[in-house]
Amino acid sequence: MGLLVEIFGWLGSVAVLLAYWLISTERVKSTSIFYQGLNLGGSICLIMNTAYYHAYPSTLVNGVWSLIAIFTQIQLRRSARRPSLEA
Repeated sequence: MGLLVEIFGWLGSVAVLLAYWLISTERVKSTSIFYQGLNLGGSICLIMNTAYYHAYPSTLVNGVWSLIAIFTQIQLRRSARRPSLEA
């Protein structure tokens, strides 16, 4: 179990850092589902790792990070379904 938790921790770290690099270098937009997905997947992996090691402050931060990513994805999907008024 410990090895799997370590793998999730490293995958989560890479995903969150990749998302940060992509947004910082303007390779993706903050409204990109890909960007938000990297944040969500990375934070979920980090939640599993930090909870396992009882690092609860980090678990809380990643939990909030996940909620923000979920909220943003819901908003993006809703706005994509709305008809445009610019016609």
